[in-house]
Amino acid sequence: MIPIRRLAELDVQARRTLLLRPDVVTQEVLAAVRAIVSDVRARGDDAVRAYSEKFDKVRLASIEVGREEWDAGEKKVTQQEQVAIRSAFENLTRFHRQGLLKSFEYSPVKGILLGTRVVPYARAGLYVPGGLTRYPSCVLMTAVPAAVAGVREIMLCTPPGPDGTLPATVLHAARVAGVHRIFKVGGAQAIAALAYGTAAVPRVEILVGPGNRYVTAAKKLLSEFVAVDFLAGPTELLVLSDGNGNPRYIASDLVAQAEHDPDARSILVTTDPKQAEAVAQELAVQARVIPRFEIAQKALAANGAILVADTLPKAIAFVNDYGPEHLIIACDHPRDVMDEIRHAGAIFLGDMSPVAVGDYGVGPNSTLPTLGGARRFSGLSANTFTKTISFEFLTRDGLMQVAPVGIAMAKMESLDGHRASIEIRQPRRELTDARSGSSF
Repeated sequence: MIPIRRLAELDVQARRTLLLRPDVVTQEVLAAVRAIVSDVRARGDDAVRAYSEKFDKVRLASIEVGREEWDAGEKKVTQQEQVAIRSAFENLTRFHRQGLLKSFEYSPVKGILLGTRVVPYARAGLYVPGGLTRYPSCVLMTAVPAAVAGVREIMLCTPPGPDGTLPATVLHAARVAGVHRIFKVGGAQAIAALAYGTAAVPRVEILVGPGNRYVTAAKKLLSEFVAVDFLAGPTELLVLSDGNGNPRYIASDLVAQAEHDPDARSILVTTDPKQAEAVAQELAVQARVIPRFEIAQKALAANGAILVADTLPKAIAFVNDYGPEHLIIACDHPRDVMDEIRHAGAIFLGDMSPVAVGDYGVGPNSTLPTLGGARRFSGLSANTFTKTISFEFLTRDGLMQVAPVGIAMAKMESLDGHRASIEIRQPRRELTDARSGSSF
């Protein structure tokens, strides 16, 4: 059973340990990835094939999934799977359209037009992890916002199985979500291929998606060549409760998060000691009955925590210090509590909002910052795939209205070239008035 600790009794070091995230990108990992990245840059597809054979144990005849292979793979998707993927796609599309930034323009005075253009990246690269579990949901989470943003070319990299093929559900999700091309490449070599470009893999402008520590290290190393979303680490959940949340439900969410990975983090912060004990007892039972019980038990033992706070404000303060990837607010008035939260990747309100629903496409994105990144970054959205470019259009009349301010500011900063570039556009009379100060 996870030990229960009082938040107020934690010393500075114990609190720091709870808040501290693992060092995913170690110097050893960085060194290994730097060698892979350099090799891919130098040898292109030959290096990509060599690393696929070394790490994924597959010899690729073709790096890209061809149209016939894509079509054949999709035929294996059941009707039930198709319905689920289509439903998740529609939910995600509807949600991301609501939040997409819009271009705007306005005229503050006659002769001046100002505004911002929201411009999507032309080509985006998506990374979808492979391994023992395959993630059609991750395909949707990364591809849908790119498509909503208006990205013209969406490229997807994901590692193949030992037979050199990709799961049918991944192929189908990619087609539904609007992916244009798929490459059977995983790991750091996939990130390098997308960032630099090879004969087979086009160079992209932005790279998004979760992955292991080697993928994360590659994104970190290549962020000067390509835009990236954020660096990913082990998944994490923090449940905040005022004692009103159902202990069985809370425990089930903590276990569900723990089954991802032995490094996953599952934490409860509550103001009710009795609820803390009830959740601990439920964890001991529920973690033993799922198929991935060994993974869940390791995660809970190594990274799980149950904390009792003296007051709800102190519990909320801990949440904001922690900045969890997922936050469940299991309180009597969860929306009121949500107003006090500043740092979280995604928030789930009340007993009937499990994180798993968010994972599978109810609407918001489940590609979220971990490693405390929620204190600095937002989750993946359509806006991730856009840039804003401001513009200014002035007529002569408009310039005359703002020229005195510009000239005065240029004088303050002793930038005579700046001043002259404004003055040269003015008729002589206005120029004389501006220099004398009579226009102010």
